Amino acid sequence: MQVLEDAPLAPLTTFRLGGPAARLVTATTDAEVVGVVREADRTGTPLLVIGGGSNLVIGDDGFDGTALRIATAGFALDGARLELAAGEVWADAVARTVEAGLAGVECLAGIPGSAGATPIQNVGAYGQEVSSTITEVVAYDRVSRERVTIPGAECGFSYRHSRFKAEPERFVVLRVRFGLEEAGGLSMPVRYAEMASALGAEPGERVALAMARETVLKLRAGKGMVLDPEDHDTWSAGSFFTNPILTEAEYEAFLTRVRERLVPGANPPAYPAGEGRVKTSAAWLIDRAGFAKGYGSGPARISTKHTLALTNRGHARTADLLALAREVREGVHATFGVTLVNEPVTVGVRL
Repeated sequence: MQVLEDAPLAPLTTFRLGGPAARLVTATTDAEVVGVVREADRTGTPLLVIGGGSNLVIGDDGFDGTALRIATAGFALDGARLELAAGEVWADAVARTVEAGLAGVECLAGIPGSAGATPIQNVGAYGQEVSSTITEVVAYDRVSRERVTIPGAECGFSYRHSRFKAEPERFVVLRVRFGLEEAGGLSMPVRYAEMASALGAEPGERVALAMARETVLKLRAGKGMVLDPEDHDTWSAGSFFTNPILTEAEYEAFLTRVRERLVPGANPPAYPAGEGRVKTSAAWLIDRAGFAKGYGSGPARISTKHTLALTNRGHARTADLLALAREVREGVHATFGVTLVNEPVTVGVRL
């Protein structure tokens, strides 16, 4: 375990933004993680848990407390059952499952961050979400002060949400267990239209696992969503805003505004979201509200590859990023009456 005082946090985030932590502890075992959490709780010290740093916006003033960086390692396969330590690099773990011929997370290739973060955000992309394969989450419960094993069905998963996100101060994820599928080297049925088109496949068709992963990586790279230190379009948190989920009445009101302001008959993307709700595209809203790829003149700008990614062009501050995010959010609301919600977690700041 490593302990540093007045330690910079920006290098631990994919935005490369944020001030220092009063104390940074890097834990390499579950016992060390639990020990640091218990110490912080006993002394009343503010605690910030950091995994891969791909979903964090840390304020320029930093964090006046203990930042706990989880760097645990562990990849264990038992047939189609997979257990990952929270600190495992998610993209590497996906690659290893594909190599083992196991389907279920291949469309989540290239997503930055750690395995422990995946259930918190219910990570998803290209028609897959971890909620469909997570069987259990092992966590430290700061209320009961013990390790708990939570079945997947009790994790409260929904679109980019979970009980871990709903109770951010309660659980610290230690291990995540998955039930994957042995499908003879084939992927799960392809459900995402863009991916099916890139593969030359029909929706619902299975393709070679390696081909599915490689296709996802190419699609993500084309949008600046695969980390590359030389490409400032990847100095981001990926999608900064979640896709809005509207009631049917809200969606009808939204459509009215769309048709008043854009070409009559224009139809924004719409997907069933259950219980009389409709999901539309945040990227579509941002673009149609006048925020195109590359928008901005300061050190924080919209990615040149994807309108949904806000980026640090190399010398931005968190204040610059938040100013851009507010401008986009307010512009979309003024145009369409829809309020975008940020996907990354903010620390010491608010959007």
